[in-house]
Amino acid sequence: MQIRSTTDQDHDVFVDTLHAAFGRFPDTPSEGGGGVWWSALEMDRNLLATTDDGRPVGTAGAYSFELTLPGGLLAPAAGVTAVGVLPSHRRQGVLRAMMRHQLTELRDRGEFLSVLLASEALIYRRFGYGPATYTGRLTVPRHQAAFAPPRALGTAAGPTAGTGSRAGAGGPVGAGGATGGTVELVRRADCGEILEEVYDRYRRAQPGALSRPHRWWASGAGQPPISPAPRYVAVHRDADGVADGYASYAVTDPDTLTVDETIATDDAVFTALARFVLGHDLVGQVVFKHVPAEHPLRWQLADFRAGQAGHHTDWLWVRLLDVPRALTARGWFTDGELVLDVADPFLGEHARHLLTVRDGKADCVPTDREPDLSLDVSDLGSVYLGGTAPSTLVRAGHVRAHHPEAAALADALFRSDRSPHCLHWF
Repeated sequence: MQIRSTTDQDHDVFVDTLHAAFGRFPDTPSEGGGGVWWSALEMDRNLLATTDDGRPVGTAGAYSFELTLPGGLLAPAAGVTAVGVLPSHRRQGVLRAMMRHQLTELRDRGEFLSVLLASEALIYRRFGYGPATYTGRLTVPRHQAAFAPPRALGTAAGPTAGTGSRAGAGGPVGAGGATGGTVELVRRADCGEILEEVYDRYRRAQPGALSRPHRWWASGAGQPPISPAPRYVAVHRDADGVADGYASYAVTDPDTLTVDETIATDDAVFTALARFVLGHDLVGQVVFKHVPAEHPLRWQLADFRAGQAGHHTDWLWVRLLDVPRALTARGWFTDGELVLDVADPFLGEHARHLLTVRDGKADCVPTDREPDLSLDVSDLGSVYLGGTAPSTLVRAGHVRAHHPEAAALADALFRSDRSPHCLHWF
């Protein structure tokens, strides 16, 4: 077996091999080739596994993203994707060889973070990835969609925020209420630049969020609202008329309105958009996809049980390729020192690091001091963005705390300024 990098000439072979690995057939591309996931492939970052006589049997790809870290800092991250092995060649070491080849290649490029969405939770931990962000759905029956008056004086998301009024496509609808803005309804085909700009502002402030390069929007690669699938979009504009939030949605069956994603620069804007879609007539329920578990929307409803949480799952998995560089790249919010004994079984590495945090910045150097925590690199990936508490993994028996204060100290150090969340599909 051989593993080699691909070129533009390998595009069709790569796509066909991946579809065969998953037992699927390619969708019909839209006119101009847009609207299919492979429109955004970076062929110089992909790998093809072949037999000695040149037959393709496996694929692995990567995108060039920016990942927002705690503290609003941005870091390059390889988005691993399109990983598949033909059924005839599974359990013969092809996947393992491709993953090792890819990690080595990423390091050679100077990259220190890799991320992916795991098709199966059992596959990627053995390659050093750990679940780092989580997401879920929130279903709200329309007859229980009333909002409670906010009990805190001066709350931005007041009871008049967003009226849910209706108008034809492109027309202004109601006021943003306490946001001082407005909500207008537009068709997806008419607002691509607005979505791209609003999402980019959002992702730069949201830990765990990934960039969406322009070529994704231009080619319609991905899921709605990136793809050209028919959607309505509620766009929120501030008092100066600047778009600062949107909700992409469609009535997916006669009884359900499904919101693909709600992007907002603050909670008040999210509330105004939520009120808008919850005010839609002739549907029995509204489903919000990609809602963080701790999102305040459930608390804003008059009937707390009206917000039915479900489909809670892992989303972004993180792998550290260079532990010191990764730890010094993010922001920190508590001063302290922690000695981390990190094992990387897949790459056959083991190192002990002294993490020192002062005034929001970290220094990470080799040390022979006794460790505070011993952990696998996949567990370090899980806690890296602050979405998983180290103490949770200690209690689960995966991370070893060497003294009683170690877990609490690690929790304080690794916490984020905001809970990490990612909703980009790749």
